[in-house]
Amino acid sequence: MSVITAVTAQNARRVRAVREMPADFVDEQLEAVFAGATVDAVKTGMLASADIVRVVAVALREQHVATLVVDPVIMSTSGARLLSEDALEMLRDELLPLARVVTPNLAETAELAGTEVSDVAGMKRAARKIHDMGVANVLITGGHLGGDPVDVLYDGSDFTILAGSRAAWADAHGSGCVHSSAIAALLAMGVSVPEAAREAKRLLALALDSPAGSDVGVSSVDAHAWCEHSGERAAVLASLRAAVGRLARARLGWLVPEVRANLGYALPFATTRAEVAAFPGRLTALDGQHVAVAAPTFGASRHIASVILAAMAHDGGRRAAMNIRYSPAVLEACRPAGLRSVAFDRHDEPDAVRRREGSTLEWGTDAALARAGGVVDVVHDRGGFGKEPMIRVLGKHPEDVVDKVIRIAASVAADASVHEEDNA
Repeated sequence: MSVITAVTAQNARRVRAVREMPADFVDEQLEAVFAGATVDAVKTGMLASADIVRVVAVALREQHVATLVVDPVIMSTSGARLLSEDALEMLRDELLPLARVVTPNLAETAELAGTEVSDVAGMKRAARKIHDMGVANVLITGGHLGGDPVDVLYDGSDFTILAGSRAAWADAHGSGCVHSSAIAALLAMGVSVPEAAREAKRLLALALDSPAGSDVGVSSVDAHAWCEHSGERAAVLASLRAAVGRLARARLGWLVPEVRANLGYALPFATTRAEVAAFPGRLTALDGQHVAVAAPTFGASRHIASVILAAMAHDGGRRAAMNIRYSPAVLEACRPAGLRSVAFDRHDEPDAVRRREGSTLEWGTDAALARAGGVVDVVHDRGGFGKEPMIRVLGKHPEDVVDKVIRIAASVAADASVHEEDNA
């Protein structure tokens, strides 16, 4: 539910004009919202004037709002003033003491604390000053720091440092609004302040990774990215379940390696194993079929996830992979099946990679694809000491991978039939 405090004429590049709502009308909206539903959390953004800040503060006190997140919107990204000087004083005196969390960026921190901030040490000093104004938790966002963004959370006794990586669209319009709104929603769900800060940072990273374009050459964050991401996760899991069902019906259990098989599928733009879904306990052979030990979940595989992430580094569309039994006949069957294969040799693995646990498949897949210099369907190796030789089938999605595995199996069967005829 929203209460409109001001309207703006703006695009992603700049604010052209601002029109404040009358303070008494803001009060009418607040009364309507509080009368219509139980409110678990409130987040404030642009408040514009001292009169509006006062009205909001009075209403929140009267309603005994326990969870208030204050995003102290003072200036627009383009430099337009969005909070008057007297309103800033009112915000410090009347609103911050009611807040459970305040989320200033570096420029807003400087205005609130009266000191310039350019590094983490300065953020800590400023956080103490802002905390002394009565706010329970101060979360200073470091999106405008040099280097990677670091947020600093201060609860009056302890500091929590929240590290992050610089997004390609770090300056996208609306990042502060999305971030503070996410924190308010998470707190309303009962999440602790530190965990809400961590999760909101992750959700903002998703929003920055998929910005909405603008016809003025500036992008806005995709505020719906988390919802889209959640939907994508469900689609990934459903696709894996359907593909294994098809695989089981094909009765190709003879292709399961001794170490068992796995089928993995990554989210778009995945960079970590936690963003790759696979089957816990892998896939085993039972009565000639591939059988899942457990339902697919994210972060369930180290090996197949390493292969997928390495493949995506070369081709972001290659988001799925599966390992199958290695044999000369199976490898040879890839060619008549219309699949391009490339190998890596574990004996060529650099010592530094070998010493790093779990890095072989990432290195091997990357090396093989780099050498191939184009689209590849199959990456294989002949194993090593204590390591089973393996064939790994790559694809755009699980159905694509299973289709290739079925084609390989059909090619093996056809080749066997030819040999039987020759022998006869």
